[in-house]
Amino acid sequence: MQSYKQAFSRALAADPARLHAAAHSHHPWPDVTRAAQLAAWDLAARSLDHKWNHVFGELLPRVQGHVARTLRLPDPRTLVFAPNTHEFVVRLFSSLPSDRPVRVLSSGSEFHSFTRQMARWVEAGRAVWERIETRPFETFAQRFAAAARRGHDLVYTSHVMFDSGWVFAEAPEILADLPDATVPVLDGYHGFMAIDSDLSRAAARVFYTSGGYKYAMAGEGACFLHCPPGRIERPVDTGWFAGFEALERSDGTVGYARDGSRFFGATFDPTPLLRLDAVFTWLVERGLAVASIHARTQALFELFLDLVAAGRAGDLSIAQVLPERGSTRRGGFLCFVRPDAVEFCHRLAARGVIVDARGDRLRIGFGLYHDAEDVERMAAACAAVRV
Repeated sequence: MQSYKQAFSRALAADPARLHAAAHSHHPWPDVTRAAQLAAWDLAARSLDHKWNHVFGELLPRVQGHVARTLRLPDPRTLVFAPNTHEFVVRLFSSLPSDRPVRVLSSGSEFHSFTRQMARWVEAGRAVWERIETRPFETFAQRFAAAARRGHDLVYTSHVMFDSGWVFAEAPEILADLPDATVPVLDGYHGFMAIDSDLSRAAARVFYTSGGYKYAMAGEGACFLHCPPGRIERPVDTGWFAGFEALERSDGTVGYARDGSRFFGATFDPTPLLRLDAVFTWLVERGLAVASIHARTQALFELFLDLVAAGRAGDLSIAQVLPERGSTRRGGFLCFVRPDAVEFCHRLAARGVIVDARGDRLRIGFGLYHDAEDVERMAAACAAVRV
């Protein structure tokens, strides 16, 4: 297995004794992103306010192209960027009915960035919210599809569930088949760059949001939304970047762009987009496609599970794995269900081994910066933590 550690030399050298196995949460940045970070400063120094000519004229179209090719979107111009996905959720919600509580459906495995805001809208009387539990996985697609046809204003689900790594493969098709009155949103934060995603047949109907913080290896602030043409053309929550061409109109109306930029907010830091551009450029140069990265990651997972099965990872067991071993629906991390997941995570951290826990779910993620030796170290650390 080829090693890519040299491409992450600065992040790995920052703490050589650390074993970071949370690539699904905070992915170390490859070295090319440091040059991009410095390039952002140099661009601002060189161009001052005119840097936006470069951002909108060159950088944004280039990054749109990268993302569109990765997701098989037919038109890169349907993509818009923001510092976080929460901004997009609020903007989408702002365009739903305001004369009654909004009817919302989601999976029961959405992350806090969605569930906290939704719970507050429910608390304020602005939404009624139905959730469909993902387990048992075998029947989830049928149960979710049946619920989604009951007439909701917003149907929202993750492509890959954060609390299990289970891939909801049917999601794009189910969402694309909903009535016109429903706004369907696919949250791809654990899917983008983790699994090979083809949105070509859902692009005309489904909103899709994700970002560069996790598997895209570009850090915070580089989130995006795919906006299907003709869907929600005038979001109520809006920023002045959403209507550049209408800035000098004198008729008093609020103008919007016709492409995805109608969902823009206001002034943002373009530095994260330079990092994302640098990562995509590096991956293309190395011939690393999402499918090949995923296959490499799964091979590391299988190696680790072999060690678990052999009793070389302490009391971690194959019976704790979710979804079960052998599933073809595993995303970018391994999930072990155990009541002491948080404590186990802390004990590993005391040994310089970084994983994470969400409730009773211990999550372990390997990435391009890992190799077989790291997997062996991970297993040995898990064995030692119970001593």
